[in-house]
Amino acid sequence: MKTIDEQEAERHKAKMAKRKAVQDAEVAAKTIVEKGLLIVNTGPGKGKSTAAFGLALRMLGYGHRVGVVQFIKGAWHSGEQDAFAAFGDRVVWHTMGEGFTWETQDIKRDIAAAEAAWVKAQELLADPSISLVVLDELNIALRYDYLDLETVVATLKNRREGLHVVVTGRNAKPALVEAADLVTEMGATKHHFAAGVKAQKGIEF
Repeated sequence: MKTIDEQEAERHKAKMAKRKAVQDAEVAAKTIVEKGLLIVNTGPGKGKSTAAFGLALRMLGYGHRVGVVQFIKGAWHSGEQDAFAAFGDRVVWHTMGEGFTWETQDIKRDIAAAEAAWVKAQELLADPSISLVVLDELNIALRYDYLDLETVVATLKNRREGLHVVVTGRNAKPALVEAADLVTEMGATKHHFAAGVKAQKGIEF
């Protein structure tokens, strides 16, 4: 363990006291106590859905109900779906996708699947017992114009008070980014896939 002398310890204490004062003042300046947030996880890096499901787990930890609609995913069975099944009816889960667009190769089928998923999403958005809705890979459906962007953004902006929504997927549309309260861009600094490692259970799905 590094040896800390008394002078260094006092300097650190004074520095942290100043930092705490700045942090406390910033928090005190916030005027909104609670607000339902529209959160967008996008970008080329891994972790967009993972972060959304981590947030869902946090919400469940406080006794709230969570709804999930998966727009593109569906061809692979996922470990997170099994894990959330342990929460019973506190999680409402709908996997509505049929796999990656390059796998289905059927635009009409992809559009029909996206439209059916959007109907389910609207049901969850309207359910007053649900505190958080995860719209997994909705960004992909919007990217390929499977859904009307203006309609989706307007619906999310006009969601019921207090509802949190997380939208995941690469290439989030600018209109959705503009409407969101929180946008996180996942970077791709390094990925094992590029080194020849296939998708693995517990990591990718």
